[in-house]
Amino acid sequence: MRAHPPPGTPRLEIRHLIRRFDGRAVVDDVSLRIMPGQVTCLLGPSGCGKSTTLRMIAGVEMQDSGEIYVDGALICDTVHRVPPERREIGLMFQDFALFPHLSVAGNVAFGLSGTRAEKRARVAALLERVDLLDYIDGYPHQLSGGEQQRVALARALAPRPRIMLMDEPFSGLDNRLRDGIRDETLALLKEEDTAVLLVTHEPEEAMRMADEIALMRSGRIVQQGAPYNVYTRPVDRAAVSFFSDTNVLRAKVQGALAMTPFGRFLAPGVADGTEVDIVFRPQHVRIDFDRSGKGPAPTASDGTPARGVVERARFMGNESLVEFRMDYDGSVLKVTVPNVFLPGKGKAMWLTIRRDRCFVFPSQPR
Repeated sequence: MRAHPPPGTPRLEIRHLIRRFDGRAVVDDVSLRIMPGQVTCLLGPSGCGKSTTLRMIAGVEMQDSGEIYVDGALICDTVHRVPPERREIGLMFQDFALFPHLSVAGNVAFGLSGTRAEKRARVAALLERVDLLDYIDGYPHQLSGGEQQRVALARALAPRPRIMLMDEPFSGLDNRLRDGIRDETLALLKEEDTAVLLVTHEPEEAMRMADEIALMRSGRIVQQGAPYNVYTRPVDRAAVSFFSDTNVLRAKVQGALAMTPFGRFLAPGVADGTEVDIVFRPQHVRIDFDRSGKGPAPTASDGTPARGVVERARFMGNESLVEFRMDYDGSVLKVTVPNVFLPGKGKAMWLTIRRDRCFVFPSQPR
């Protein structure tokens, strides 16, 4: 019988985890708290330490320092260690590794306790939820890759783990199937009040699935919060760029203002003479159709228009991407426009920037 922790206790908590290889900290002082029913995405580029963090939580790899708690109870530090099979932690990795000699039912029931009837009932209920009940007595080699992945999901869920660790488990599915399986997976996990730590390098997947995103880089968590906050209040230029394409203006600050071809930008607290990067996303550039004789003038908040010439325009499905060669320095500026907008190469247009969607950071080396 599981003990009931006090209200407000995190289902999973890791404190100051460090893991070194050849003297280099692959995971460097990582701390996280995940509540029951919460989905946290550990998001970052390949090699940043995400999967190593998962392996330490699962118990298949030991940390050099730091502590891991489940429902407030210490399960692992550098002295005390609960074996992986007793941690009540489910695992789903890219390699779902079904047992070829066991039936679908046998795979899902692997590790379950109880009577044969109880196990069969649990297996059948899960296979019905992942739309594979008809294959209950089939074998893995008779299934497609996507179907095998859904069996692996059912197997991971079968023992009702308190925590589910998922390392890019949907990467092998085609896009249409992936969305449905992801949504169904989260629904199942939330029904069970399971805490989920999902590793991914895809920002769109993290934004779609997560209650909270922990953005990881070079072994450290550099920003953590709700998806909206991480996206709209990035901690640095790299954080902006990880979620989308960006445009960058470099400017020098004078009197807390940065002067650019698009007008002045506020830079409070920045010393005079300091160079800053003004970072903005392509969807926050506005085409000034008034100067092209086609529409409304920009608002005062949009600042000063700057002229560019169309280099290339492509339709991307839900939007169009237009690249402009800017008059002020010959750089290329990317603009996205909803629906179809495909101006011809060489057409001159005026652009403005939404000031409330710009980020000002200290300049990075060119």
